[in-house]
Amino acid sequence: MGLLIALLIISLWIAHLVYLLAFVEISFAPIILIHIAIQTYLYTGLFITAHDAMHGLVSSNHTLNALVGQSATWLFAALPYSRLNLKHQLHHQFPGEEADPDYYTGSQNFWRWWFSFLKNYMSWWQIITMAIIFNVLQIWINQFNLVFFWIIPSILATFQLFYFGTYQPHRLPHTKSMLPHNARSQNGSHLGAMLSCYFFAYHYEHHESPQTPWWKLYQIKNLNR
Repeated sequence: MGLLIALLIISLWIAHLVYLLAFVEISFAPIILIHIAIQTYLYTGLFITAHDAMHGLVSSNHTLNALVGQSATWLFAALPYSRLNLKHQLHHQFPGEEADPDYYTGSQNFWRWWFSFLKNYMSWWQIITMAIIFNVLQIWINQFNLVFFWIIPSILATFQLFYFGTYQPHRLPHTKSMLPHNARSQNGSHLGAMLSCYFFAYHYEHHESPQTPWWKLYQIKNLNR
């Protein structure tokens, strides 16, 4: 099931992006904002898919699991899967501590932490790669379509992932109820959690049960209620 869900998310991302780049004309119509929101959500889904791969949850076949994870991070923003995987394992080993690469000890300010978070995973090679792809694509595709439907949604997705998957779950104060993972979970309905970040905001449950795929985290949440 994990592989089918991963392939579904990747396929929806590709299909919607191709449709936007090939057939949608940029305008001030509200539908453009809706398309950007949908593509942002699908970008977030790409990263969540890669995240499940980091925990070996997409496929029991190690090679296939890594291939899906690498594909998802590459489609997201030419991110190196192996580097992300290494840092993510450190995050689980030292959640909300100084050795956690996702945690920022310098400040709890949202913007400073987000910038540190982003800088930790980006590289000049990645930026150069994305720039080359952009310049090649604009030979055939309208530049404004690339900016509004390919670049902007990927940036917005970093805010969604950071807020619901790092900042909100791990920010101070760290209370006793957050131990031993220094993590809290989003309250409210399962629908709200799904729309916010694919149940990733059930973050305590994820740290407590990292072997549970994202699409089953609501079941763990139900047990903790």
